[in-house]
Amino acid sequence: MTTSDDASKALAEAQEAAAAAQKKVEELTAAAAAEKAAEATPIAPAAPAAPAANSSEIVGIVKAGYAFEGIAIEMGALVDGEPVPDAQVRIPLAMLNRHGLVAGATGTGKTKTLQVLAEQISANGVPVFAADIKGDLSGLATPGASNDKLLARCQSIGQDWKSIASPAEYFAIGGVGNGIPVRASIESFGPTLLSKVLGLNETQESSLGLVFHYARNADLKLVDLDDLRAVLKFLGGDEGKAALADLGGLSSSTVGVILRELIAFADQGADVFFGQPEIAVSDFLRTTSDGKGIVSLLEVPGVQDKPELFSTFLMYLLGQLFKELPEVGDADKPKLVFFFDEAHLLFANASKDFLQTITQTVRLIRSKGVGIFFVTQTPKDVPEDVLGQLGSRVQHQLRAHTPDDAKALKATVSTYPNTTYDLEQVLTNLGIGEAIVTVMSEKGAPTPVAWTRLRAPQGSMDPTPTDQIQAAINASPLNAKYGAAVNPESASEKLGVQAAASAKAAEETRIQAEADKLAKQKAKPAPRKSTRMSPVDKAVGEASRTLGRTVARELIKNLFRRR
Repeated sequence: MTTSDDASKALAEAQEAAAAAQKKVEELTAAAAAEKAAEATPIAPAAPAAPAANSSEIVGIVKAGYAFEGIAIEMGALVDGEPVPDAQVRIPLAMLNRHGLVAGATGTGKTKTLQVLAEQISANGVPVFAADIKGDLSGLATPGASNDKLLARCQSIGQDWKSIASPAEYFAIGGVGNGIPVRASIESFGPTLLSKVLGLNETQESSLGLVFHYARNADLKLVDLDDLRAVLKFLGGDEGKAALADLGGLSSSTVGVILRELIAFADQGADVFFGQPEIAVSDFLRTTSDGKGIVSLLEVPGVQDKPELFSTFLMYLLGQLFKELPEVGDADKPKLVFFFDEAHLLFANASKDFLQTITQTVRLIRSKGVGIFFVTQTPKDVPEDVLGQLGSRVQHQLRAHTPDDAKALKATVSTYPNTTYDLEQVLTNLGIGEAIVTVMSEKGAPTPVAWTRLRAPQGSMDPTPTDQIQAAINASPLNAKYGAAVNPESASEKLGVQAAASAKAAEETRIQAEADKLAKQKAKPAPRKSTRMSPVDKAVGEASRTLGRTVARELIKNLFRRR
């Protein structure tokens, strides 16, 4: 190898070593720069886990979904295995006029849920009307009693429990039971509601409407059942048929059916429900001097005996509220919240006209500031057109022991918004005092479905003693207004006077006719004897004359012979 080759080889090795060193320097420089940049940049938090149907997810969803800006009614705490006190479930007070449903099997806590709602609604200055079917709701007027079990439950759901009594007024339909009498006139009750009570078919309902139309035009006030019976009997007679000739008439058979139904209705004691003084629905909208809403409790001890009357009477009160209250639109709080217990009784065997009346009332009455909560066993008890208008849902436990129960369960699940819950399983496993809740938010959207352990009532869970109820009734200013029934002049009295006058006029006409007849008889001359002889008289006379002639001839002959 020559000297020049050695030099060339050494140069190449030197250049290669230099390149490797340069590369190493660049790598170290880049590493140092990266380290410096890392030190200057804050460390970002770890990314959250992908959403999943787990505990942390449902808690977060419920917290966000029920975080309302305005005043809200506290329902209870989310159940996620155990109650989550800081995940509270609420109903916005301003959205109560969007109506609601409280449903569940017997013994699952519906009545206590009503009490919880009524107490808080009253405390926020809103009057409440509720039918007290079993008398249990009356306990809200008596401060509740504390015990360790109650306080432990309240602590577990974040409820600061206090013993509080709510202001209450007691009413009774027709004064049957303990309460200020609530009456309605037949005229204001109307033919549609009355037909529902009497169980009339559509043809008979139409005929009853004709009767009301005639009575109104003839100024015959229909106050009680006697008035309606009197008008029916009049229209079934000759004079009444003539009066209805231009209106299509009224068949005798239809009159007979309605009269028989009215008799049976009165025999059940229903006649005391109709009369005067008629209740003014404004008396259900009162508040106390300290701003609490008065809870009006309607005692209905015999609802099982007269289910249709009870439910229809409540519908009548709603209709009167709709008729009399002014439009208020969407306000900060409703004027009244109306709890319609045993709602299935209202819709059973209802005619098309009656269902249409209910649907229209529910749809439009919210603009009058009235919220309605239907209380029943399953949502299927409520027609779809009505159910679709109920913004809040509180569903207690459902049972699926029979095929019909299982069908009702599936139908109930289908009415809820999408949820991570297996509702068919959850609804059959809810404990007493627990419910699946979804309400209408302040923005008008449904809130997330939440398994909720409901709050405990702050009033007594036992009925208020009867003597205390009676004392409250006696002290009420409404007792003097509605306590005694009055009987004003109405259709039965007017038609009675009219019938008496007609009978008197008929009797006077008969007497006058008899008098005229006698007078005519006296005015006639005595009849002359006839000179004409009857055939018998003629025969007797002829025989007498013949005999006389014969006797005379024989006498003469005998005289001449002697000579």
